[in-house]
Amino acid sequence: MYQQMVFVNLATNDVAASRTFFTELGYTINPQFSSDDCVCVVISDTIIAMLLSRQHYATFTKKEIADSTKSSEVLICLSAESREKVDELLQKAVAAGGTASGETQDHGFMYGRSFDDLDGHTWEVMWMDPAAVQS
Repeated sequence: MYQQMVFVNLATNDVAASRTFFTELGYTINPQFSSDDCVCVVISDTIIAMLLSRQHYATFTKKEIADSTKSSEVLICLSAESREKVDELLQKAVAAGGTASGETQDHGFMYGRSFDDLDGHTWEVMWMDPAAVQS
């Protein structure tokens, strides 16, 4: 069966700083698709974040590029295997220069927290009890 992939393309003000930030979160970089103008962050086998310099990002769109520190262009939500892993990734993000954002969401069966990366993009990290999603 074909595994569809998701490529999240985001504009960044500093490709090198973004590379360091996401490496410090524990993600790997695919050097084949990285350069001085972009960094390819491997989040999972099917999820890739492409952090592109604003100039390079502009070659893919005629629209104005959002200033993600002032407006929300996208909310990216990643799953985590446990509540502890949610907290662990948030702690890594803050230690790497990110900012905790929003309120902790604790609904018992679902737990989530959010952080903004160096460019202000919001990343949500969420755990849900597998028993709660069984049909």
